[in-house]
Amino acid sequence: MTDPPTAGTLRRTFLHEEHLRLDARMVPFAGWEMPVQYAGIIEEHNAVRTDAGMFDVSHMGRIEVIGPQAAALLRYVCTYDMTRLSPGQGHYAAVCRPDGGILDDVYVYALAPGRYMLVANASNADKIRDWLRRHAAGFKAELADRQTATCMLAVQGPRALERLAGLLDAEFVRSLRPRACAETAWQGVAVFASRTGYTGEDGLELVAPAAAGPPLWRALLDAGVRPCGLGARDTLRLEAALLLYGNDMDESVNPYEVGLGWAITLDDGVDFIGREALLRARDSGPRRTLVCLKAEERGVIRPGCAILRSGRQIGNVTSGSHSPTLGVSIAMGFLPPEAPSSRWTSAAGP
Repeated sequence: MTDPPTAGTLRRTFLHEEHLRLDARMVPFAGWEMPVQYAGIIEEHNAVRTDAGMFDVSHMGRIEVIGPQAAALLRYVCTYDMTRLSPGQGHYAAVCRPDGGILDDVYVYALAPGRYMLVANASNADKIRDWLRRHAAGFKAELADRQTATCMLAVQGPRALERLAGLLDAEFVRSLRPRACAETAWQGVAVFASRTGYTGEDGLELVAPAAAGPPLWRALLDAGVRPCGLGARDTLRLEAALLLYGNDMDESVNPYEVGLGWAITLDDGVDFIGREALLRARDSGPRRTLVCLKAEERGVIRPGCAILRSGRQIGNVTSGSHSPTLGVSIAMGFLPPEAPSSRWTSAAGP
């Protein structure tokens, strides 16, 4: 399979023509030309909260790690011990530098013994692929970059599984537990499905061969699933307090500062990249803490806004927007760990 067609320096997913057919507003994102909205961000947001919506997330990295030491390689580069996964299970983790800074947050799925798939953020896909290649030399494992050979769709919402059961094998859909994954067949092709997502709602994430992407997208449309863009994806994940790499974390942040201690395995005594730095960070406590904020007055809290107490800046907003569900502005931001959990003022815009 060749790379997707390009528009100037921007890459396009294999669903690009489907987005244009639906009059999506296309914008640059992480080097890709992606739909930010179709009918409107609020309408799409509410569709996911009340029914079912779908997102083209084919721009995200997808790397298969295959071989007898595939799990050991993933244990070495990830904060969570991926050797604990049985086939059909997945887990979230960070990939860290030796000093504990977060290179990316990833999800790893165990497809079969000696076969795993790692999903990385679009902005970090090349970086994580190169990082894995750099450290794979000492392991009996091979890497297969699936990003340009597949499409990835996220179908999310309280009625997502119901809609999917009418399209995929109904028993297969019902059998998948939260965070579980498996492969099924659709129109003669293998489709990977995981009961995971980035919206705070139930649903499945699907990976299919590139040629199957457009017909699968159209079949989901026919099943009543609403197309949604990156704008709604951002407001949905913010309402669920899900982190966004580049906003809420980056290479200057360690996992404990953003509440990801649960995604770190230290009790197995096995070495991995960043282990010593993370032990020190755990024992010394965080230098700052990521907190959730809700506006009490009008105005939209934006990334980069200062968080003030008694007129003095004590932190900064990392993510912020209007919440369609709550009807107010919400945000996340860093504060000193000693800051009391009460009220602060943010320099929000009108």
